[in-house]
Amino acid sequence: EKLGLTYMFITHDLSVVKHFSDDIAVMYLGELVEKAPSKELFRNPIHPYTKALLSAIPSTNIRNKMERIRLEGEITSPINPEPGCRFAKRCVYAQDICRKESPKLQEVQGDHFFACHRAEELDFIK
Repeated sequence: EKLGLTYMFITHDLSVVKHFSDDIAVMYLGELVEKAPSKELFRNPIHPYTKALLSAIPSTNIRNKMERIRLEGEITSPINPEPGCRFAKRCVYAQDICRKESPKLQEVQGDHFFACHRAEELDFIK
């Protein structure tokens, strides 16, 4: 912070990022799906892909252990993506709107943003 530097660290292992990042941006096939301050993202993940990544973190805390979310389905081509949400083919919550329209980033509170058509309906926002 003294030098005004920013680091971009790319990983699938959010447990590592948690310890040295103030803010986290989660991307899926090159598209931003969620961005939030680190503590907020771990406390209140909204996008299904973020939830899946967090569920993959091993935990010794039995009370707060998240059930593992296993992603299935076909991965959309990053070179020639189909219309709609890029995560739709692997998302258990996907409906027609997800396959037709790309979701826009929405702000929940402060600096927490997500891109999911169904987050409010599924009560993912706390």
